[in-house]
Amino acid sequence: MIEEKIKERLKDKIINWYRHSEKRVYFSIKSQDILETVKFIFEELNLRFSTATGIDTVEGIEIIYHFSSDNTGEIFSIKVLLGDREKPEIDSITSIIRGAEWIEREMWELLGINFKGHPNLKHLLLIEDWPEGKYPLRKSRQ
Repeated sequence: MIEEKIKERLKDKIINWYRHSEKRVYFSIKSQDILETVKFIFEELNLRFSTATGIDTVEGIEIIYHFSSDNTGEIFSIKVLLGDREKPEIDSITSIIRGAEWIEREMWELLGINFKGHPNLKHLLLIEDWPEGKYPLRKSRQ
């Protein structure tokens, strides 16, 4: 039921849909669709924001936003690929989910992702004078 609602509402915004198991779904969207997608899933479908994951991949920096349903036990993960490795950026979802503030700060400092509109992008885990432009979770690609 949740799956059908997501597919019906987001239709063309879904780039890829993958059901990993009975309770686990991944789907991909473009970065410009993140706010609309999160607003729908969080506010209208009442899915709980669990966390987000940032990964340095061969194709770019990928963010996976994980949401769960308290009613069905399903987990829906939204994948967004940021292809510009030199300047990865995406809208912050903190205007919709305030609880995303710290995980976006972590991804900013460890992967160098700029979250546009984030209210407080400052170091969380690293020391304040950490060298600018050095991101501990970035892989060296030569």
